[in-house]
Amino acid sequence: MGIVEGPNTLVNLSKTASLQLEAWVQEFLPQKNLKGIHGFPSPGQQELCALYNPDKINVLFTPEVKEGKRFDEPFIMDTLNRLIKEQYKHYRPPLELSILGLDDRLFTRVIIAHTKSKGIFDMVDYARFEQISQRDRLKLFAECMSIRQRCDEYLEKGQQVMVMGDINDGFELDFYENKFSKSAVELLLGDTWHPEFILKSVLRKPKLNSYGWTPNSSRFKDRITGDQVNVLIDHILVSQGIQVLHGKVWNPYLEKEDSLIQSVKTQLKNASDHFPIVSEIEF
Repeated sequence: MGIVEGPNTLVNLSKTASLQLEAWVQEFLPQKNLKGIHGFPSPGQQELCALYNPDKINVLFTPEVKEGKRFDEPFIMDTLNRLIKEQYKHYRPPLELSILGLDDRLFTRVIIAHTKSKGIFDMVDYARFEQISQRDRLKLFAECMSIRQRCDEYLEKGQQVMVMGDINDGFELDFYENKFSKSAVELLLGDTWHPEFILKSVLRKPKLNSYGWTPNSSRFKDRITGDQVNVLIDHILVSQGIQVLHGKVWNPYLEKEDSLIQSVKTQLKNASDHFPIVSEIEF
């Protein structure tokens, strides 16, 4: 279970995301045997982390540590294809995990990510609104290009890969996709010149209606119109060697006929402003 915006890891390590997750499990799910795992700590609050059942799988934090490739260090990327590379840095370093069987056979690599939000939350005049919008999108592109490079490294070794988390972008969300000829999610999906390396979503393609996108995992208030817009910005993307048996957004407003989702609808509404993506896969 990949978790975005998990508990904090303190500098002195008196508290870590993993230990706090395990304490939460002991308090609220005492019948479950779940272990927590986290990676490079973020410079601010909230961590990327995961829970797993050690009776069924082994999960290891296996980051790339070569200079220039670490997710917790600055990197350079040409986001506009103009042969000029700029420096960027992941605010929350993506969490690199290896999922193994109890016999230590590698099933898949997993990257849990929380990439740059395109929202503008500070006070700003309209003269700078466009400038900041473009800046934030280029940082989002750079982060997703960095993650995609790691995916390619795994795939070239013949390994399977999953990317999951809050990507803060979706399919055809805004006109910037035409302006920049790309979107963050499509960067993660891969290059059509290498079709065997393209990732696939565990969800069906979202459709646009008057309220936004369906299915959707969150919503936002448009700064200009004031309207609430439904968006699909949380994703699970998997390589082609992973068979997706089922995938769904646990959105109680959409899944009214799903008795399991409806049984926890209050918890889903209160726990977060995002709804979780749940998928069943087969190796």
